[in-house]
Amino acid sequence: MTTLTLHHTGRTLRHLAPGLAFTAVITALAVYAGTLPTLSHAGLSALTLAILVGMIVGNTFWPRISAPCEPGVLFAKQHLLRLGIILYGFRLTLSDVAGIGASGLVIDIFTLSSTFFLACWLGLKLFKLDRQTSWLIGAGSSICGAAAVLATEPVVKAPAGKVTVAIATVVIFGTLAIGVYPLLYPWLATWFGPQAYGVFIGSTVHEVAQVVAAGQAISTDAGNAAVIAKMLRVMMLAPFLLFLAARVKQLAPAGQDAAGKITIPWFALLFIVVAMVNSLHLLPAQAVSMLVTLDTVLLTMAMAALGLTTHLSALKQAGVRPLLLALMLFIWLIVGGGAINLLVNAWLG
Repeated sequence: MTTLTLHHTGRTLRHLAPGLAFTAVITALAVYAGTLPTLSHAGLSALTLAILVGMIVGNTFWPRISAPCEPGVLFAKQHLLRLGIILYGFRLTLSDVAGIGASGLVIDIFTLSSTFFLACWLGLKLFKLDRQTSWLIGAGSSICGAAAVLATEPVVKAPAGKVTVAIATVVIFGTLAIGVYPLLYPWLATWFGPQAYGVFIGSTVHEVAQVVAAGQAISTDAGNAAVIAKMLRVMMLAPFLLFLAARVKQLAPAGQDAAGKITIPWFALLFIVVAMVNSLHLLPAQAVSMLVTLDTVLLTMAMAALGLTTHLSALKQAGVRPLLLALMLFIWLIVGGGAINLLVNAWLG
């Protein structure tokens, strides 16, 4: 049994190696480029550069080399990202989390619920989309992007085509957010300090990876606040799915098996656990520094993988009406989400 296990592990590593090596090369280029004065002064961090390089490669010669690389790239995009978010907890303490806590939680609740219900109303009434497509796009926009879409899929029992369309909209507008939010910051700095703007990013940007990139492009404080707000939002996935399962059951014909399984975002809980451990100062400072460096590498590799898998062909694949719904939600997240952030900060400040 041991021999078979080792053989299987070796085969899996060989399977993942080309893609991981390719994302590592992009990571090294992005880290180096991020140290160049021209790019660093322009606010282009290694994370942002990794996404940009990945997108350029992904939309040019990537199809010719993707076959051997794809498993490793997908592994970096999913698993290395989650490990990177868990290790991000070593950059924070519980006092940092508590500093975002009450107001961040209220902001997330109002932003999530308003965005999802708006998606349901616009999708069904204005754009005449079916309920499953509206729910999937709403979940992706209001909680945590593609991960929320994939977690919602078994609950609503949506076909693969609708899942693909919803993920495409998240990729398009979440990627757009990485560039838009840093550009908006100088205009909104009068109302938002770096930490408050980080919470704004974390409560409104689609994907975890996109939140990290957009937040770090502003400042370290904004990046930390963005990740905390986003993790609070991700942890709302489980209660959201419970609500949705009850709604699916309510709408299902009598006697029909309604909702499927519910996914728990364990990595978000582990992020809080790591922040708790870091608050106790159990590890030497040198060890924490090494873990933070490793975390930067993992996150940059995940960003490179995200860029490689962001294809302009997704625009054509999604279709006009789902894209219009996602665009309306994107505008709402910036305008309505910004208003929610300001009102809650004024109320609890």
